[in-house]
Amino acid sequence: MPIVINLDVMMAKRKISAGELAERVGITPANLSILKNNKAKAVRFSTLEALCKALDCQPADLLEYVPDENQ
Repeated sequence: MPIVINLDVMMAKRKISAGELAERVGITPANLSILKNNKAKAVRFSTLEALCKALDCQPADLLEYVPDENQ
């Protein structure tokens, strides 16, 4: 998928654990793991907003477009 979620990078920069971030954002650790491992098919704007607020970042810090080499 050409959209990559760089959640793990931002979590490392902010020195925050997955459990703490999940609690701050209000999602389950399992759903956070899906996002973190680029397995998500969609992200709600409310979740993206909560992630940005918790990590003090912009959406562009979390989302990256990487063109698919096969297309």
